[in-house]
Amino acid sequence: MARRRLGFWRRFAIALVKPALRVWTRRTWTGMEHVPTSGGVIIVPNHISHADPLVVAHYINDTGRWPQFLGKASIFRVPVVGYILLRCRQIPVERGTIDAARSLETLVAAVKDGGAVVIYPEGTTTREPDLWPMRGKTGAARLALTTGAPVVPVAIWGAQRLFDPRSGKLSLRPRIPVSVHAGPPVDLSRWAGAAPTRTVLDEMTNEIMLRLRDQLAEIRGGTPPPIYSPNGHHAGDAVTAEPAVGGTDDRRGDSA
Repeated sequence: MARRRLGFWRRFAIALVKPALRVWTRRTWTGMEHVPTSGGVIIVPNHISHADPLVVAHYINDTGRWPQFLGKASIFRVPVVGYILLRCRQIPVERGTIDAARSLETLVAAVKDGGAVVIYPEGTTTREPDLWPMRGKTGAARLALTTGAPVVPVAIWGAQRLFDPRSGKLSLRPRIPVSVHAGPPVDLSRWAGAAPTRTVLDEMTNEIMLRLRDQLAEIRGGTPPPIYSPNGHHAGDAVTAEPAVGGTDDRRGDSA
């Protein structure tokens, strides 16, 4: 979205956040050419820290797009805060089966309107001990199947040095190195036109998470482990994926 069309509140958010991040972080941005300059797109980052939505938002904005994150609907009902979030075109997500279906309709509309919708497929910060991605929820896959929009994986590393969810430690020292890399859209063409069965959505989600894991390995180094799951399953196992849209985790208070 062209910056000249951002309006007051989005320009205000940029003026508030980006100068602070320029001091707080030393950034390595790569792969920006993979983020489409226009049209609906689904952006799927890994989730390693409560701080990484700020970093991801900075990165996406630097590509010329305006990021639209998912957030718990209850936050949008907070006076002033909710108003600003809505004016900044962020997306409230309700919990529960019926409300989640309505939230999906909202996301579909945002993508079809040409938005850059950011979904954390893990739904919360990863619980893998070394911060590798864990098994994803199926919301991003469901949205991709419904809209046909490209799914662009965005790997982030270094945000855990800003705030480490494992220890709860916040670091305010300047110039903390963070890396963000966008890869080519995930090839989901084999499922085009398929019915959104649990098997199809699980397979698409595994494909997304494996791409995201391998992409993360490129910027952090090391050999990536199998996709982690708190219940002991790995990608490719027979698992029951939650039909969530990729929203927040009420237990941890994480962002979408």
